[in-house]
Amino acid sequence: MFSRIINGLEEAIISLLMASMTLLVFIEVVLRFGFGTGLMWAQELTLHLSAWMVLFGASYGVKVGSHIGVDAFVNILPAKIHRAVSAFAVVCCLIYCGLFMKGAWVYLAKMHMIGIELEDMPIPKWIAHSILFIGMVLLAWRLLQLLWDIIAGRADGFKLTDEAKESMHLAQESLQAAAAEGGETA
Repeated sequence: MFSRIINGLEEAIISLLMASMTLLVFIEVVLRFGFGTGLMWAQELTLHLSAWMVLFGASYGVKVGSHIGVDAFVNILPAKIHRAVSAFAVVCCLIYCGLFMKGAWVYLAKMHMIGIELEDMPIPKWIAHSILFIGMVLLAWRLLQLLWDIIAGRADGFKLTDEAKESMHLAQESLQAAAAEGGETA
């Protein structure tokens, strides 16, 4: 239940961030090149929307397996060793997340205490930069799920994008489409 809520919320936020960023950049280009003016705060907002999208996307990438990794060595290992090495890698990632969360928490606390706002918008910096902590919490959540799946035997390791396999699949589809098209015209 909790995972479904997080999944839906994560996908909705990523979509909203992407749409907002695209619309904002489009408006800024039209204003700048069409009317010789612009929005003073658009660049800063675009930068922050981008940062939020990337850090939300990092955890989403673990969920859907869209990260690229070098796993040639791990894949030739026996299954039990493969799972052990993968679990160790996940634990290392969790340690990194923990260190990052601690650093982000200290940074955000100092920004909150000082009370600095963004340069072009009246938004407290600690709120705009809170994605540093939120993104790492979400990433740690996904990594904990992955670790549990590895321990329970439901996963061998990270789901990684196999670009070579995808490229070969696309090439094969193109050849089949061309062959089907050639057969229809004959």
